[in-house]
Amino acid sequence: MKLLYWLSEWLSLSPEDQQAKLPHSGSSLLDDVFVKYDLLDVNKPLLFTFSPSGTDIKGQDLNENFSPWGYQVARQQQVNVISFQHLGVSNWFRNPNLIHFLEQLSSMLTPFQCRLGYGLSRGGFAIGAFANLLKLNHVLLFYPVSTKNKMLVPWDGRSSTELAQQFNWENNYHDRNLGEANGYIIYDPTNDIDKLHAQRYPKLIQFKVVGMGHGVHPNDLDRQDFYNQMVEQFIQHQKIDISQFNEQAKTQFLKED
Repeated sequence: MKLLYWLSEWLSLSPEDQQAKLPHSGSSLLDDVFVKYDLLDVNKPLLFTFSPSGTDIKGQDLNENFSPWGYQVARQQQVNVISFQHLGVSNWFRNPNLIHFLEQLSSMLTPFQCRLGYGLSRGGFAIGAFANLLKLNHVLLFYPVSTKNKMLVPWDGRSSTELAQQFNWENNYHDRNLGEANGYIIYDPTNDIDKLHAQRYPKLIQFKVVGMGHGVHPNDLDRQDFYNQMVEQFIQHQKIDISQFNEQAKTQFLKED
């Protein structure tokens, strides 16, 4: 992939020359995963995003203006970003070519000292699975799926679990492995499956939002704004003021229809 070639040359430069070569942006297709990146400044955080279920893009949808899920959030916050967008419906980032790319990429990002991961649901799985490989420092996960290995999560009876069995759930990166990363996991404790997945991330700060459910409708702008405010705070400060959002959560998710 062209990003790897560029990084290989870039790493041979002095820190001053590395900074002078930025910004650098581009995109590539790794079989069934589209990757788009924008590297701005080694002194700013580098955000990784992986797309959630429900963002089922097809190959013909891709063009030079297409942005993967989460990419524009990073652009708005003016931080470095590498975003991964799955193609198709049942795609759990298990493609060997993607994994091989990530294994190479992980050793070529040493100048970026602050690495963040952000994901919802399926994207949360990918952040959790690749966090240690990518040496993430901080993660923000909304109702993530920790794995689809039925031996580890026999209580996950969702239809998506059966569909996911077409992939290998025993080889590398099939389960959460946060490494040294800390951060937050946000979920609805009344959703039994989400609650059990969340309990598999004991080192993360848990923010329980009753009534949130699993997912957000794209037309629900109020709830999207709630999510976006937390994401912006996380990106800029790597911390979230949970007390600030508790009251907002009650307003957004417990209000009567």
